Amino acid sequence: MIDLRSDTVTQPTDAMRAAMANAVVGDDQYGEDPSVRELEALGARLLGKEAAVFVASGTMGNLAALLAWCGRGDEIIMGDECHIFWYESGGAAALGGMPFALLPNTRTGEIDLDRVRKMIRQKNRPGYPRTGVICIENTHNRCGGVPLRQEYLTQLAALAREHDVPVHMDGARIFNAAAALDLPAEEIARNADSVQFCLTKCLAAPVGSLIAGSADFVQRARAGRKILGGAMRQAGVIAAAGIVALQTMIDRLPEDHRRARRLAEGLAQIDGITIDLDVVQSNIVIFKVEPAIDQAEFVAAMKARGVLVSNYGTRGARMVTHYGISDDDIATALEVARTVMSAPVAA
Repeated sequence: MIDLRSDTVTQPTDAMRAAMANAVVGDDQYGEDPSVRELEALGARLLGKEAAVFVASGTMGNLAALLAWCGRGDEIIMGDECHIFWYESGGAAALGGMPFALLPNTRTGEIDLDRVRKMIRQKNRPGYPRTGVICIENTHNRCGGVPLRQEYLTQLAALAREHDVPVHMDGARIFNAAAALDLPAEEIARNADSVQFCLTKCLAAPVGSLIAGSADFVQRARAGRKILGGAMRQAGVIAAAGIVALQTMIDRLPEDHRRARRLAEGLAQIDGITIDLDVVQSNIVIFKVEPAIDQAEFVAAMKARGVLVSNYGTRGARMVTHYGISDDDIATALEVARTVMSAPVAA
């Protein structure tokens, strides 16, 4: 199978497997695992932050960050297409008692700054929840993997500082954003008080994410990690793969972007497929096949011919390039898509 469902399906490299087998470990809850400490220091340095903490997943990382910023009843401002809202089981509300204040995302993942300003609650106003944090996503998954503009992030950060509200960036794919904008990840992270990023997506490690920010914030996030059952022992076995990922997988990301662009342009030439090429700027390609054929039928027919595609609901179908996908795989996927769109019923 050519698996284009997500960059979460990547397999660890041989170097990662060797590092895991030979990792020097200790008890992470005592702060004594040298591999975890090395990973956290490396992640913090790459994002230009004081400290970082290793967590089991991006969902855990985002929730631990929100717990660090907010108390029960504090409100979280975010876009209505955010991953935190759609795919993280409502954890902030269920476990943290934090309500969502949703604003519409634009097609490029931004939320209007004037509306953000109006949504920030007046302090000490009886009956108002406190505004605890503003969340953004970069790159923005449901908006096609587009990186947020640096000018926009700078303006948002200034607005947040004006009202003494922190900004948390769900930077699951922040290194894709950096590659797309040809900037260091540190420059992108500069406009956020905390950042969560995944080791398991574009970087191909088998397990884990990091949350980075000030030393004080990270200490609070560690407490949140503990509450969520995420404190670990000899976690260096998995942290070792994350170290290799950060050292070896970042520079190759433009390859994924190039293949995604080739895929998107090829799909745009197939009758019945519609796609917004302007937002294809990283490794995510979202497109529509309806009304030409039923979307579920398209996904099933692609699978029957050896290509796995995500059914992304009302957003369309989704393909994601990643480590392990070759130029030949892209050519095959396009050939299969042309076949399916011309004769959609699987043989």
